[in-house]
Amino acid sequence: MTRRALVVRGGWEGHDPIGTTDSFVPFLERSGFEVSLHDGPAVYADADVMRGADLVLQNVTMSTIEGPQTAGLRAAVEAGTGLAGWHGGIADSFRGDADYLHLIGGQFAAHPGKAAPDRVGDETDGFVRHVIRFTEAAATHPVTEGLDDFEVESEQYWLLHDDYLDVLATTTQEARAGDPWTRPVTSPAVWTRQWGLGRIAVVTPGHSQAVLDHPTVRTLVERGLLWASR
Repeated sequence: MTRRALVVRGGWEGHDPIGTTDSFVPFLERSGFEVSLHDGPAVYADADVMRGADLVLQNVTMSTIEGPQTAGLRAAVEAGTGLAGWHGGIADSFRGDADYLHLIGGQFAAHPGKAAPDRVGDETDGFVRHVIRFTEAAATHPVTEGLDDFEVESEQYWLLHDDYLDVLATTTQEARAGDPWTRPVTSPAVWTRQWGLGRIAVVTPGHSQAVLDHPTVRTLVERGLLWASR
């Protein structure tokens, strides 16, 4: 039986929502999905489309969503539609919508970046080399089983989050000289979430195609998509 995947994309162009999602369409098709592409979250308000969706891959950053669209997405996930994505495309999508934040369970707060003396005044000021460490639960989870801790040089997400997350990996912001925080802060980097009959999978690395092409990040995203699907 063919499964149906919606790829919903838009928002801030700095995350290349079209190019990065296009890079996963062949994987979805090889995995047996019929894929449809959507610009922005308007499709979430179409109950007939959402009822037939087995998976939503969302990459919409720093955008807005209307009440009926949020309600449609939540209803679909509660009924069994999977929801998955990476970086700001899922963890910083609709800052002003409390119902969306409740659904996802984690919201981007900051990526502090390089220490002041190391900044050069361009995008790379926000990139730091950091470690993604898998939790004990990751050893037996289908999304993370068999994977080892890894390093990336990119934005390191500092999150606001709740304790309903099933955290599979974390990353720690160290307290450096000159930082206003005085002790290390650990945030989820990979998590899953059961919501009604539906599953949600979030991978926070993924600022650019280069990060998504890291073998472990790519594996996490692909496994998350399959795990979340109905």
